[in-house]
Amino acid sequence: MVYYKWLIGMIILVSCSSKETYLNEIQLTKEITKNHDLDNNDNFSPDGKWLVYDTRTGIGGIGGSPSVERVNVETGETQVLFEVPDNKDFGPGAGAASYHPIENKVIFIHGLPVCTEKNPYQQWRRTGVIVNDNQPNIPVLMDARDVTFPFTPGALRGGTHRHEWSRDGKWVGYTYNDAIMKKLEDSTGIKWNLRTIAVSNQRHSVKVDKDEAGENVAGTWFSAVVVRVVPSPEPGSDEISNAASDSWIGTSGYPKPDGSLQVARAFLGKVNDRNGKPVDELFVVDIPDSINVAGEFGPLEGTRSTFPMPPAGTVQRRLTHTVNTRFPGCSGVVRSSFDGTQISFLARDKNGIQQIFLISPSGGDAIQITEHPTGVQSGARWSSDGKSIAYIWDNSIVLCEISGRPFEQRMKRLTARSADEVSNLVWSPDEKMIAFNRTIAAEGKNDQKKQIFVIKLDSNK
Repeated sequence: MVYYKWLIGMIILVSCSSKETYLNEIQLTKEITKNHDLDNNDNFSPDGKWLVYDTRTGIGGIGGSPSVERVNVETGETQVLFEVPDNKDFGPGAGAASYHPIENKVIFIHGLPVCTEKNPYQQWRRTGVIVNDNQPNIPVLMDARDVTFPFTPGALRGGTHRHEWSRDGKWVGYTYNDAIMKKLEDSTGIKWNLRTIAVSNQRHSVKVDKDEAGENVAGTWFSAVVVRVVPSPEPGSDEISNAASDSWIGTSGYPKPDGSLQVARAFLGKVNDRNGKPVDELFVVDIPDSINVAGEFGPLEGTRSTFPMPPAGTVQRRLTHTVNTRFPGCSGVVRSSFDGTQISFLARDKNGIQQIFLISPSGGDAIQITEHPTGVQSGARWSSDGKSIAYIWDNSIVLCEISGRPFEQRMKRLTARSADEVSNLVWSPDEKMIAFNRTIAAEGKNDQKKQIFVIKLDSNK
């Protein structure tokens, strides 16, 4: 009898000691008539007091978003930073906002003002706009747009998307679709509306002539496409037909053997395997200090039948070759550690389960970091010291150390599993808080809206 009492006591002790505890989720936004979408960007203000978001609609998406707003993480107060008067689901729209890492500025997508139901917000009809958070509704146009021949070096010809400041605040990177190539696709039937990647800086000025249709946009930054795409990549080659899921490497680049830093952007590029099947692989593009000199493939501004081409000194490199594995392909938004030594991405392990992997921007073998029994649901968000990553798995937020112990001891659920969708993680600058979206139903209604929540990592209260 004594033995059985002892055994029951041990079972209870083990059960209690293994019980998981979770951080309290604090709901910041509660307005049930609109979404509050973080869009997987860098949403915290430099002082960590505000989160910027858009109010996109279910029908129109970003084109249907009438405003870019922010919410105070302590009080829940909301403020409108930019509003599109009389916006429709077809546009123009304003959304996908990110805060500058040092200055009180926000950048976001703005559809072209000349927007109608027949000529709506499109991938190739949008631009980047900057506002100071203490001067709402005063837009600064970032990237110039010139769709009338002859085209202008430093101006793009289509639409920019999901703008991301470099961590030192000197660059803006984004995905890009070209309106001139879309017209070529419409006239030839060949797939030319190919997504690629471009960047902007303020080292050179650019002027654009106005056009009667109002499609050209003056910009304050110099822009250039940095990744070359082709409609039909050669099977088995490193040519790509699509570039996306991109982000800056490091705070100011990755360390080269001589100790200097190379400005670069990591992304997923779509190659064709030897059988012509498309596969997403991880790539890096090295970006020169100056982007105003044409490179070997053609003019920066492109021609009537060719894309804008990368500037001189741009180097596009492939890091992964999952086409040769049992479960080919990479996924998720790729991100790097702050020191630029590691890039995180999603891929399937030997069991076909999606996990987080790391690889050096200089190349080499990828290292598997997570070992979950079911697939990881989001890419990693790095702590500044490079020792931990946060991500979504099993409908909960997980914090995982990179190395040092067995996986079961390195990872910890921060939030309980939920039936509600969890997305768009972002660390606060002091790393004491993680913000995220949950899609929840309004009480008594079937309509679901994205709301913003936070968890405080320095407290369980």
